Amino acid sequence: MPTTAIRIHQTGGPEVLKLEALELPAPGPGEAQVVHQAIGVNFVDTYHRSGLYPLPLPSGLGVEAAGVVEAVGPGVTGVKKGDRVAYLGAPGAYAQARNVAADRLVALPEGVSAELAAAAFMKGLTVHMLVTRYRPARAGDAVVVWAAAGGVGQLLVQWLKAIGAEVIAVVGSDEKAATVKALGAAHALVTPRDDVAARVRALTGGVPVVYDSVGKASFEVSLDCLAPFGLLVSYGNASGPVPPFDPALLGRKGAACVGRPSVFPHVARRADLDQAAAALFARLADGRVEVAVGGRWPLAEAAAAHRALESRATSGSLVLRP
Repeated sequence: MPTTAIRIHQTGGPEVLKLEALELPAPGPGEAQVVHQAIGVNFVDTYHRSGLYPLPLPSGLGVEAAGVVEAVGPGVTGVKKGDRVAYLGAPGAYAQARNVAADRLVALPEGVSAELAAAAFMKGLTVHMLVTRYRPARAGDAVVVWAAAGGVGQLLVQWLKAIGAEVIAVVGSDEKAATVKALGAAHALVTPRDDVAARVRALTGGVPVVYDSVGKASFEVSLDCLAPFGLLVSYGNASGPVPPFDPALLGRKGAACVGRPSVFPHVARRADLDQAAAALFARLADGRVEVAVGGRWPLAEAAAAHRALESRATSGSLVLRP
């Protein structure tokens, strides 16, 4: 089957993304061939492209997409041609069609479009991990959420609000502050104008948990937001990776803890994937979590999507249309 895909032959900036024509073979044993209708764009894609998270080259990019099953390989019984599905997996989703391990596919319920799934799947599973497994959120908790107007950030604010947490959102503009307040944030701080740590301590005296996807630029500020024995959940590198640090720093910051979770181990077992996906789809269905698509690009313009994401000027989730 002829298809096109974004590939990289070297690491670097968005300019290394190349649209290439490929011949997609029939799906092998245990595989399903999925024709993509929408593809999610995530910061992890930029980390793969830049070499921060190394991949064998040449390589595809993109870890999530949604579409329709076109064919199945030998031994596949869980899905069939015509099924609407989404998946989170190894890089290669920036393509018109792709062969995927069939046991990684999740059926889309009625009412969840391919675009909604591509905009919400990886981000929603990440949020499910953060609030239910890595550090279960509790009603009444005061928590800090960095990059709160981004794709994960918006879902995280809403999910925490639904649990009953008091969300202190950190964003980069007054426009984004208005967005996260409308989503349920109790407070919205704007960087670099606001002294985040000072404001958080004035509001709460220190919080038990900070969710930080910014990385290098926010690391010590996040530590300064914590109550004694608080947890900094570092789950992204939007400003660059956190530099090496002396663990004694954590003692000086009130016996703070730092964790680095990843969504992929969270859904490695099929039972966990099904549970997390069901929880996400239930949140979408009952309206307690809404997904905003902040930008759409044709597959051929994936580089423009990366530039927009890395500029931190976007809000909500970004998708590619094959």
